[in-house]
Amino acid sequence: MADTTGTATADTVITDGEDGVRRRDFINIAAVGAAGVGGATVLLPLISQMAPSADVLAESSTEVDVSKIEAGQAIKAVFRKQPLFVKRLTAAEIAAANDVDVSSLRDPQSLEERTKEGHRDILVTMGVCTHLGCVPLGAAEGEVKGEFGGYFCPCHGSQFDTAARIRKGPAPTNLEVPVYEFTSETVITVG
Repeated sequence: MADTTGTATADTVITDGEDGVRRRDFINIAAVGAAGVGGATVLLPLISQMAPSADVLAESSTEVDVSKIEAGQAIKAVFRKQPLFVKRLTAAEIAAANDVDVSSLRDPQSLEERTKEGHRDILVTMGVCTHLGCVPLGAAEGEVKGEFGGYFCPCHGSQFDTAARIRKGPAPTNLEVPVYEFTSETVITVG
């Protein structure tokens, strides 16, 4: 459909234009694909460096053997680079904790809520005061336990009872009970 003068008609121009659009689309798709691969290559190392390191993963759980803890005794362990208190409560400490009116507490929790069924005598708490993060006294033999027989924070005077509940001082909440479970009658896994 060309005229005798050698100029192209409208049909020929449209066909050429469609070929040009197809080439342009291919170039755009190739450029976007290359940019995507380049972006993924740059982002993958940045994202993977945010994953926890091997030493952090190793500390993500802690096993504690509670068989050697006698009634009234506590041990200190480490969980995620923080102190962990594991205490075997005496019958008198359990009774003292149960005698407290839970509604009168700043952070109301019963001893049953803070321990596991079948192991009410084992109290597991983080050894970090909820006020400003000091380590309370009372887990080791001869340490000051405060007025309520539990833990005493020497930094600002917070006092916790035998169930590690805040009773006096500036701490806003009880000592934290981490996620834990008994994997046997004598071993707990924290974390």
